[in-house]
Amino acid sequence: MKKISFIILIFFFFQSNLIASNKKNITVKLNKIKNISFNFVQTVNGKDEKGKCIIQYPKKIFCKYQARNNKILVSNGTSLVIKSGKQYFRYSIKSTPFEFLLDKNFLINKISSSNLEEVDNKYFFFKINENKNNINIFFSKKNHELVGWQVEDMYQNLAITYIFNTLINSSIDEDLFKLPSNN
Repeated sequence: MKKISFIILIFFFFQSNLIASNKKNITVKLNKIKNISFNFVQTVNGKDEKGKCIIQYPKKIFCKYQARNNKILVSNGTSLVIKSGKQYFRYSIKSTPFEFLLDKNFLINKISSSNLEEVDNKYFFFKINENKNNINIFFSKKNHELVGWQVEDMYQNLAITYIFNTLINSSIDEDLFKLPSNN
């Protein structure tokens, strides 16, 4: 009986160390990122949209969607604009999940204090529930890099964003984060 208890204790100790190691690897990688450029596929209500984005911490993003209406999404750190054709929507970033997704320090703190979960033995993810925002952030199990997120958007639609072809800390034109006008 003592042998079995000892083996179980060793297993839990090893498992705990492995989880702590993976969380540390994720936070170390995330901490080194000043900006990240990537391609994305975003699925909302079963419809896919593709495009390219640049995130610059803290709280800046520029996304250009492929194809229809020249849709762009831009945050200058305080406001978020979605412009598509003649439609123009402006929000305070604090009223969106981007308030948290684009705040690297917030993410690192939440990851450090959250449970690490797995999906399909390929991804780690963290659940973050903050100010009525439910956010799942996914990282590659293989290399601990950010691979996407899942949020409920402001219209209560589930939005899943998968990112790929990432470039870290490249040179960026700051003008990208200027909010477009409403004309």
